[in-house]
Amino acid sequence: MAYDFDLYVIGAGSGGVRAARFAAGFGAKVAVAESRYLGGTCVNVGCVPKKLLVYGAHFAEDFEQASGFGWSLDEAQFDWPTLIANKDREINRLNGIYRNLLVNSGVTLHEGHAKIVDPHQVEINGERFTARNILIATGGWPQIPEIPGHEHAISSNQAFFLKELPKRVLVVGGGYIAVEFAGIFHGLGAETTLLYRGELFLRGFDGSVRKHLQEELTKRGMDLQFNADIERIDKQADGSLKVTLKDGRQLEADCVFYATGRRPMLDNLGLENTGVKLDKKGFVEVDELYQTAEPSILALGDVIGRVQLTPVALAEGMAVARRLFKPEQYRPVDYKMIPTAVFSLPNIGTVGLTEEEAREAGHEVQIFESRFRPMKLTLTECQERTLMKLVVDAKTDKVLGCHMVGPEAGEIVQGLAIALKAGATKRDFDETIGVHPTAAEEFVTMRTPVAG
Repeated sequence: MAYDFDLYVIGAGSGGVRAARFAAGFGAKVAVAESRYLGGTCVNVGCVPKKLLVYGAHFAEDFEQASGFGWSLDEAQFDWPTLIANKDREINRLNGIYRNLLVNSGVTLHEGHAKIVDPHQVEINGERFTARNILIATGGWPQIPEIPGHEHAISSNQAFFLKELPKRVLVVGGGYIAVEFAGIFHGLGAETTLLYRGELFLRGFDGSVRKHLQEELTKRGMDLQFNADIERIDKQADGSLKVTLKDGRQLEADCVFYATGRRPMLDNLGLENTGVKLDKKGFVEVDELYQTAEPSILALGDVIGRVQLTPVALAEGMAVARRLFKPEQYRPVDYKMIPTAVFSLPNIGTVGLTEEEAREAGHEVQIFESRFRPMKLTLTECQERTLMKLVVDAKTDKVLGCHMVGPEAGEIVQGLAIALKAGATKRDFDETIGVHPTAAEEFVTMRTPVAG
């Protein structure tokens, strides 16, 4: 049978666009359907605008520290609408770039909501198209629990478009989105409380990293409330919000921001017309080749719930395009040693195993740790400390994990990720000459293990 397209991609986020562009480059006839915005979560309501807001929040520290270097500044004034307008302009520019990337690659762009009619057919804007393969890359969507008054809360989607900076913000959640937004609001001058139902935020990260960040955020005056959860939210006559906790306490806020998880975006996708199966958490079930239970339908990115990071979706998109249309170049995605950053203030950068994971996996470990006040702060009143940590296999000397909390942690760990991916040993680190004076050189000068 002749199909209209070799590959029909639903979702123009990072993974979908990468798969579509490269598939077209390999000679396939490709279409992409997008109902919202080109670039997906990352470009529009995720990594990119969030990082711009983090940059904006960081200036508060820069102004505070400038006097130690001889700069005298008038009192700094911050204007939220200016930051949001400039952010919107940049996102619009990126939307245009994504459009050009697709069109210039020879991909047909369909703007509208696509629904799968059967394993080889998609309907969009009243038209039907056939495809040899359909790729689901529809991403995720923030979830707010349906407690009484949940309609008064916002998610990350709305946070990027607030008309003004709230004076008092209550951030609910313990993952990286909650921690990052708490840092943004706090840095920009809002009175910020971070509320998490667990013992300590950032579950799954190295214990030293979690504790160190808790100490630094507390030092900065952020109100951290653990083992706490919301029972209900009530809107007051003056527009403020009264938040009742499960332990009976009451808090007041102007904005309640939920970052308590994301669900796969499968609304009205037509999966009931196919044999596609979902896992227990509602994500699309796929095998190691990203094939669903329906052989002609594939899925990747946040919608499959593996590692929900933009660069991982990009790698998955590349793998799908190569396997289908350039099999001689196919390489499976390696999910080990994925570096990641949390753009909290201060930043976290991490790659490889945590100390807890290494011990659980049966490694006999040596731990190298350094905590120090960065050189830049020695002329200021700021008492922030940086944490650097290496997790080393005592028997093989191989570096299993590398963790950092401090300025530019993501930038530093990206380079170290290459070393860990290549199998570097602690001796390799020790024999590497440091760049002086930098914070990064600490990673190659740690000599004495703190624990084994």
